[in-house]
Amino acid sequence: MIVGPAGAGKSSLALELMSRGAQLISDDRVELRSDNDCLWACAPDQIAGMIEARGVGILTADFVARAELKLVVDLSETETLRLPEKHYKELLGHMVPCLHKSETTAFPAAILQYLKSGRACDQ
Repeated sequence: MIVGPAGAGKSSLALELMSRGAQLISDDRVELRSDNDCLWACAPDQIAGMIEARGVGILTADFVARAELKLVVDLSETETLRLPEKHYKELLGHMVPCLHKSETTAFPAAILQYLKSGRACDQ
């Protein structure tokens, strides 16, 4: 889940991640549901399969209606440390790992690799 203020680049980052194989759940709004020990992100029916591309318009996209929430990317905070401490966001009583925005062009690739394998220092 990508969070941050208007104009922070949430949809742009989502589009970049999608171009690298990630799947859209929802753009602009997401419904969170707690089920047993899992936190789920769900696409609201009204906007399912749509994502805004600034300067292009509303695009249609394949989407996943529901997925377990494993990571929050917070674009309202910039990571300044080369090897940062692990951050978390509390959502519906669940502590979810959180990455802060990185100015590196490899940030989208790093997000996907994090989701695949985690961080070495966290194991």
